[in-house]
Amino acid sequence: MTAGQAAVPGTPDHGRPLLNRRLAGFGTTIFAEMSALAVRTGAINLGQGFPDTDGPEEIREAAVRALRDGRGNQYPPGPGIPELRDAVAEHQQRFYGLGYDPETEVLITAGATEAIAASLLALVEPGDEVIALEPYYDSYAASIAMAGGTRVPVTLRPRDGAYHLDLDELRDAVTDRTRLLLLNTPHNPTGTVLSRDELAAVAELCVERDLLAVTDEVYEHLVFDGEHHPLAGFPGMRERTVTISSSGKTFSLTGWKVGWVTGTPALVSAVRSAKQYLTYVSAGPFQYAIAEALALPDDYYTALREGLRARRDLLAAGLREAGFEVFRPAGTYFITTDIRPLGADDGVAFCLALPERVGVVAVPTQVFYDHAEAGAPYVRFAFCKREEVLADAARRLRGVAGTV
Repeated sequence: MTAGQAAVPGTPDHGRPLLNRRLAGFGTTIFAEMSALAVRTGAINLGQGFPDTDGPEEIREAAVRALRDGRGNQYPPGPGIPELRDAVAEHQQRFYGLGYDPETEVLITAGATEAIAASLLALVEPGDEVIALEPYYDSYAASIAMAGGTRVPVTLRPRDGAYHLDLDELRDAVTDRTRLLLLNTPHNPTGTVLSRDELAAVAELCVERDLLAVTDEVYEHLVFDGEHHPLAGFPGMRERTVTISSSGKTFSLTGWKVGWVTGTPALVSAVRSAKQYLTYVSAGPFQYAIAEALALPDDYYTALREGLRARRDLLAAGLREAGFEVFRPAGTYFITTDIRPLGADDGVAFCLALPERVGVVAVPTQVFYDHAEAGAPYVRFAFCKREEVLADAARRLRGVAGTV
């Protein structure tokens, strides 16, 4: 019996798998699998990227006020509440000098994951090619598949302690069938932050080859080395870029699932056409709270960044002491490591055994590659945890070398 076919008595069997063939290669996400393993073994979960402390108290209280005042308890407007759309537009202007009309150029979504799915479903037709940097966040592959597109990976490669984009490889990946470039910077899982020069070259390529761009910028405020530059700010890109971000990572409220899209009226209208048949609307009371969060003073964003920088350095030092080769992330809250100095070369097997060996959960980055062999020896750890948790994890990991 093949995957997806009837296996339970009484379930219809029509001679073909129940699961849509476009999703045949996608099972439970690696994040759910590894988090379940953490619960089962009682291990420290440095796999799935969620903080172990909640966001600002005043923002959580703002959500409570909205609930009590009856704001958002019923369906909010399809594009999102006006207060949040205004706040998103003000955020883009405040941090990047990008002007968007909150009425026609901002769309609120159920997190960035829905925004990505809606963008690809709206803009990609069967047979279109979508270029994505690998390793890639796993929902990219599923969303491209659901849209009927063809995924074309361009591999970020480790060198000199970090991961790098080969612009020549990116140019060579573009064909007459390429519809859009799906770009993630700051990049999960590698922590790469594309430079202004690199993004300028990407922009020139998009304009030259008439490509659309969908950018995932959810880690925009978690940059430790360098700066975040939205692709939409480069010449010729505002009219061809769907910019995506969300509140989860910036405000440590990942369960609220409040994201947004900015772009031209035509692009936002296209994305909304798909989005309205996914969730239609979501997170009504939370939208009011995130509108207040986006107006927090610069001190909040600085403290967030500096706190995570210290935790990055703490875990990186512990991983090096344990024998891993560490690729220093310029952004996000993930550290990618090479396990070969420990005498291992299979990241999946390593991560499945790690909780029992030392009581720590990590994620194998191999699952984020089309070219599985390119990612086989690499493992990702999340450092968005309390410092005492990271110190405990580092202590436990010091014993890993003797168990491989």
